[in-house]
Amino acid sequence: MSRIRAYPDRRVAGLHLGEQLREREWHDPLVLGLARGGVVVAHAVAEVLGAPLDVAVARKIGAPGHPEFGVGAITARGEATYDERTLAALGLRPDDLAEACETERAEARRREAVYLGGRSPQPRADRDVLLIDDGLATGVTARAAAHAVREAKPRSLAFAAPVCAPEAAMNLKSDVDEVVCLLMPDEFRAVGQWYGNFDQTTDDEVVELLGSKS
Repeated sequence: MSRIRAYPDRRVAGLHLGEQLREREWHDPLVLGLARGGVVVAHAVAEVLGAPLDVAVARKIGAPGHPEFGVGAITARGEATYDERTLAALGLRPDDLAEACETERAEARRREAVYLGGRSPQPRADRDVLLIDDGLATGVTARAAAHAVREAKPRSLAFAAPVCAPEAAMNLKSDVDEVVCLLMPDEFRAVGQWYGNFDQTTDDEVVELLGSKS
């Protein structure tokens, strides 16, 4: 694994990403951070753009017996999104993952309720929405979040991250209007590889960041 650390932490990565995005014209932009780590990056992007910040929640659906290996993702509402090639390779069908799917949907709902704190989400309709994460590995959670945002009928939907796996970035282009990645290294192995500090972001940190931009 490469020893390269492109960014000292998520906030610095977000500032770099924000500067890149500021070169574009956005119509009534809304920045959405994918919880949890993506909210830290998104907060910095929103700061640079002078745009409001909100949160998107998508939960990975793990393979049976290997919950850390994501085969799909789910949001608080709507259908699950699956990586069809991975399902085929593992000999799985969506029905085989129904229990895991509902468990993760319940967790998505819990987190969304905690992060929103009783307020309504920022409106998405007829505005340019920027969906931000700290990185793109398989892309399955980003795809699930993008499908949920699309339901709100934004004017446009862009996904942006400081670092992306090249294949995942290419595959995501069919789900959003644009994919912006500062780095797409061929030697990509994991998002954390590109950060000096990649500590887990907590629910409390997410709530605090969202509150500071309300």
